Amino acid sequence: MEWETVIGLEIHAQLATRSKIFSGSATAYGAEPNTQANLVDLGYPGVLPVLNGEAVRMAVRFGLAIGARIAPHSVFARKNYFYPDLPKGYQISQYELPIVAEGALDIVLDDGTRKRIGITRAHLEEDAGKSLHEGLPGQSGIDLNRAGTPLIEIVSEPDLRSAKEAIAYMKKVHTLVRYLEICDGNMQEGSFRCDANVSVRRRGAEKFGTRAEIKNLNSFRFVEKAINHEVERQIEILESGGKVVQETRLYDPDKGETRSMRSKEEANDYRYFPDPDLLPVVLDDLFIAGIKATLPELPDEKAARFVSDYGLSEYDAGVLTASRELGAFYAWAASPSSAPTGSWVISRPSSTRTTSRSPSRASMRRRSRVWSRASSTRPSPARLPKTSSRRCGPRARAPMPSSSKRVCGRSPTPVPSRKPSKKSWPRTLGSSPTIGRAKTSCSGFSSVR
Repeated sequence: MEWETVIGLEIHAQLATRSKIFSGSATAYGAEPNTQANLVDLGYPGVLPVLNGEAVRMAVRFGLAIGARIAPHSVFARKNYFYPDLPKGYQISQYELPIVAEGALDIVLDDGTRKRIGITRAHLEEDAGKSLHEGLPGQSGIDLNRAGTPLIEIVSEPDLRSAKEAIAYMKKVHTLVRYLEICDGNMQEGSFRCDANVSVRRRGAEKFGTRAEIKNLNSFRFVEKAINHEVERQIEILESGGKVVQETRLYDPDKGETRSMRSKEEANDYRYFPDPDLLPVVLDDLFIAGIKATLPELPDEKAARFVSDYGLSEYDAGVLTASRELGAFYAWAASPSSAPTGSWVISRPSSTRTTSRSPSRASMRRRSRVWSRASSTRPSPARLPKTSSRRCGPRARAPMPSSSKRVCGRSPTPVPSRKPSKKSWPRTLGSSPTIGRAKTSCSGFSSVR
């Protein structure tokens, strides 16, 4: 019997605001536990939430980028459930009237074909706190620093049919939110994570099978392994005559398997109702048009331009535009007489951009060739593109000059050489101001009863 996999992803992207969505507490990562939670975050009686206007702007920005419908009238609702890291006893989210609905993204499959994945909705909500287990044998600690952090939850249609398609879609969303500068995409810190809804059905059947939700996946590799394991588990149950139970499961990376966490709730179990402390959000056409005018060149548009302007293959253009910073660097380095630049830029090892590992000696030589080529085709400093200094990983590095040698396992050893002059070193790369963060007030939209 042939089986078909059906997958839908719920991606949670932490918005890059300086303060939380309904309070003035900071959102900086790495603070001491419970030092960034105020009375609003803790749900004390008598306090009132105030909506962060920058979170609204970022949600609209994402909706416009995926060609979605921006709701002129959206409502916040209370999602009621009990969990130790949810001090209020409910989460402020959006249910019936989300701010973004009916969008889509195109992904490229392994055979080069394109597939459109529908996006049901993208709504604003607050994050919960975090349970801590390390260093507490037999106990659990609660850190509420994350409680109230603004999230945008991106819910896809069940259009994905394999783990590879799910990864391609997740990477596309990851690239997009970083292009829009609404999320830093740091998966190690939990800024970008997803829940995968997985079910199987007989090939050709119209009715979906019973789904299981795999929670809190914060690695592309874990997403793929968790989905593949869950598909095998469900097929084994069905072929042995059993029934799949609708439940929430966790992925254990050490054992490479999923395990049951709790029975899966339906929407009515959460007892949604409009939050009486928050007015509906009303957006006018002028406000939406103003945000649309600030959108950058999106990944698909940039890739198409690289193919037409520089004669690159679709694959090379896709690799170069997977990162906004890398695409800006290539556009700066490329010229009509430097056709090989694309392959040289692509050869720069991705590990130096996205992980904390130190570059090898060979990678340093390749990087030096890129900079040498760029130096020979450098435009005037006035025309250099502005790039974001937002890091791709916890220790992402800017390109280093060729005057540094790296010995495996050791720090770079400087070699005496003449310091590069201002004319010979592009100071703008990696040195632009950081991404603008949130203001707690917003003009251009209003809340009405």
